[in-house]
Amino acid sequence: MLRRNAVAAGVTLAATLVAAPAIAFATTGAPADPLYPQAKAEAAAVAKPAPELISALTRDLGITGEQASVRLVNESAATKVEPVVAKQLGVAYGGAWVTGPTSELVVATSDSKHLTTILKTGAQAKLVKHPLAALDAAQAKLNQRAKDATPTSVPAWFVDVRTNTVVVLANDVAAGQAFVDASGADKALVKVEKSDEHPRTFYDLRGGDAYYIGSGSRCSIGFSATRGGQGGFVSAGHCGQTGSTTSGSNRVSQGTFQNSVFPGSDYSWIATNSNWTPRGVVVQNGATIPVNGSTVAQVGSSVCRSGSTTGWHCGTVQQLNSSVTYQEGTVSEVTRTNVCAEPGDSGGSFISGDQAQGVTSGGTGNCSSGGTTYFQPVNEILQANGLTLVTSGSNPSPTPTSTGTNTPQPGGTWAAGTAYAAGATVTYGGSTYRCLQGHTALPGWEPPNVPALWQRV
Repeated sequence: MLRRNAVAAGVTLAATLVAAPAIAFATTGAPADPLYPQAKAEAAAVAKPAPELISALTRDLGITGEQASVRLVNESAATKVEPVVAKQLGVAYGGAWVTGPTSELVVATSDSKHLTTILKTGAQAKLVKHPLAALDAAQAKLNQRAKDATPTSVPAWFVDVRTNTVVVLANDVAAGQAFVDASGADKALVKVEKSDEHPRTFYDLRGGDAYYIGSGSRCSIGFSATRGGQGGFVSAGHCGQTGSTTSGSNRVSQGTFQNSVFPGSDYSWIATNSNWTPRGVVVQNGATIPVNGSTVAQVGSSVCRSGSTTGWHCGTVQQLNSSVTYQEGTVSEVTRTNVCAEPGDSGGSFISGDQAQGVTSGGTGNCSSGGTTYFQPVNEILQANGLTLVTSGSNPSPTPTSTGTNTPQPGGTWAAGTAYAAGATVTYGGSTYRCLQGHTALPGWEPPNVPALWQRV
């Protein structure tokens, strides 16, 4: 199932859910047009997974190195096949996922006449009661209710394509049911499950691959990105507010939050100064994993996370397009995983193979006992901010120093209300300072007070 940005209105439900969604697997029949095997062959021809990635997958998923290699090929192929089959099935499309140690593709349909269509691609076919659009419409009702009133004791909800239901996780089942009732969602499509999850955002611990916000809290870099000639990176929105300054793990001044959204979504865009060069890689225990795109991984796919507190950990995609409630409010359209994380990992990279998936938002548990973690999909962050993902083959030169369009001033005395471009030099208190990134001066932003924006020369 691909991540969905919108839900079609006016969906008519043709059937109701029974206690056991019954469901027939069809796994026989020779495919006449083996799209899936072709996609596997194409993926295998170009696959060059890093040894560190294979090692982490074998450790965290309990599979062999050979299975890990095949799994990555199959997952890459699934991302190519799923959109084609979804288009063919139309309103009867029931979602897709991968399964087993080597991630074989399964595609669901609510119309038995389409089972053959699926089998002809080489994928497994599953007959379900409800089309995906109906489940999406039910979840949209829950999301709208959460916007109107943040639910209590309801940590998360999501469309589970494997069970053909909308699952609501609740610390208190009665509270979960009340949330469903108040939303107006079709209760026949929703299942409330008892859960001990207590999601929280991850921040405020030191160590590892990090960046610092202001003089205190720490988060993790997600992925390098550019906008025009400006370089920077994406991270979690709860890490800092728009206008907050950052420094790197070495405490060298780094950049400024240009946009930060939380709750509702959980993303941020940090523009960096000329001290920093964006790279299309993710750190993995001292090594680096290349980033070559941002194709969405299917449910069941392996996914790994890099963060500045706990380093590199792997697991699988549990559900796409989930909603999760933190103390601060609800975040929707995030992806749910069984990868562990801890405070300080917030904002860090989620990657599947060499494809960027998203930035760490929050979750439940830790990396000693295990847990559940949600990530904000990277494609939404890129689209919302007009960004381009930096990939391993497109690593840019060091970040240009300007975040605006002003012409650098050759000199002058610092004055509040003046628009300074990066590279401009000013005097203040008898010293000379160079502007590291363009901004409009405000009272209190005198050069000695804002080292992320001014450097003494």
